[in-house]
Amino acid sequence: MNSNDREKPEFIDGPPGRVKERIAYRSLSTRSEGQGADQALPGLIWLGGFRSDMMGSKASMVAGYAERFGQDYLRFDYSGHGESGGKFRDGTISSWTEDASLVLEQLTSGPQILIGSSMGGWISMLLALKHPGRIAGMVLIAPAPDFTEDLMWAGMDQAARKEIITKGFAETPSDYSDEPDIITHALIEDGRKNLVLDKKITFNGPVRILQGMKDQDVPWQHAIKAVDCFESSDVVVSLIKSGDHRLSTVEDLKRLTDTIEEVSKRAVS
Repeated sequence: MNSNDREKPEFIDGPPGRVKERIAYRSLSTRSEGQGADQALPGLIWLGGFRSDMMGSKASMVAGYAERFGQDYLRFDYSGHGESGGKFRDGTISSWTEDASLVLEQLTSGPQILIGSSMGGWISMLLALKHPGRIAGMVLIAPAPDFTEDLMWAGMDQAARKEIITKGFAETPSDYSDEPDIITHALIEDGRKNLVLDKKITFNGPVRILQGMKDQDVPWQHAIKAVDCFESSDVVVSLIKSGDHRLSTVEDLKRLTDTIEEVSKRAVS
């Protein structure tokens, strides 16, 4: 466990209209006194997945990496996730992207590298559209852009779809929790307003995608659709033949930190 894990989270008020949904975060500032932004590597921001939190193995591994190599690092929980306020079932892609924009704007300065896992990959792409001047690079882990439509809704049978429309939500078993996932009509409808796979992202920095070929949640064929969204020519996909959705083995975590190091250096070269 790194020192950042042992500290209690800090909180900021949620976005306008949701200020009571306080956002929990942990930050690591490594820049020495007098060191200017032009002398430092870009900061790192962790963007977690659907129902995940900032204390997972990958997010914690990145904290240890940042501490060792002297790089600023911010991780947070979306509303309704982890230690943040709010209810999970009230969340949507728009509201969780608002949370991400809030921490980017209020808790960081200078260029940032977005590390987006699963749903966090989608939100990273939305941030690149909204804040193009702040993003220096991206590391996307099993990215799931448009998953509410292409993976969730498309994979449901007619009975589940009808339940969501008439009842407002449906419960589906989760592979990661004893509690079921609650899929709301609002989540599905809002997701359609945030689709990115049909858009061009005018970002020209380095993008790296790490994807397991045995991923049962985000098929590798879906994840690499993100490649065509970026105008950047510096986009590389690494397919891990034995990798699942978590990509949390020792080898996977080493690959992740190596990739962050590469993107950090390329972002300032």
